[in-house]
Amino acid sequence: MEVIAVAGYGALSDVYEWLIGDDKLTPAKAAAVYYSDVVGSLPPNARVLDCACGTGQLAVGLASLGLDVVAADASSGMVRRTEKAADEQDVSLRALRASWDELPDHLEDSTFGLVFCVGNSLGHAEGAVGRLTALEAMSRLLNPGGRLVLHSRNWELVRSAGSRVDVRDRLIRRNDRETVVSYYWQIEQRWEREHFLEIVVAQIEPDGAVQACSERLSIWPYRYVDLVEQLRSVGLTVQSTTFDPESDEYLVVASRDQVRGKSEPTR
Repeated sequence: MEVIAVAGYGALSDVYEWLIGDDKLTPAKAAAVYYSDVVGSLPPNARVLDCACGTGQLAVGLASLGLDVVAADASSGMVRRTEKAADEQDVSLRALRASWDELPDHLEDSTFGLVFCVGNSLGHAEGAVGRLTALEAMSRLLNPGGRLVLHSRNWELVRSAGSRVDVRDRLIRRNDRETVVSYYWQIEQRWEREHFLEIVVAQIEPDGAVQACSERLSIWPYRYVDLVEQLRSVGLTVQSTTFDPESDEYLVVASRDQVRGKSEPTR
């Protein structure tokens, strides 16, 4: 068995499709199935930012709807895959390698009607300070009244289960290939400590050989109430949320206040 280990989504960028559910695998599904409500309310040619674009399914799907899309990711491998996906679908978008704190250096303030931060990506921001910096950058880039769409794991549930190995209970079959995916969670006692998630994608070759791609990722979990407070502190007011203490993940839609710093508490 050959094992490839690279930090920072360098390795996983080549096999990331094995981590995406079938319902989000194609650009059309990624854009239309989960985000039709927020996307449908946008005017034609609205400017949209996907600031953790991964391999580009969502960004390419948004561009195919005629939106003016910028796709950004801290991983150069993910940006390359996004550019390739856009070429394959014959759509136009701007792909940018930038971490959240670097976005204001490349993009103008108050120029996006919609910003996406999905795929559980915010947990990679380094602690409360790094998370606040990321959210502040997203807020700055939104038009007044523009909306942030943020998808997150329920970190309370992740932490309550402790350190563990999770192995998907079935083979994933795509294009006549089979893969087993496993996750090793290293959970710390204190919330503010750096946690770790190692993901292993083991591909079974036609001759029965196994090639495993492994990557260890840093995680800084957060409570839902703390996320809402940080959103409020950067001028974003929660419009809708699917948070449920018993659900594994949730989606938050927050709007940028017309006047920064005047947001009211969300109940």
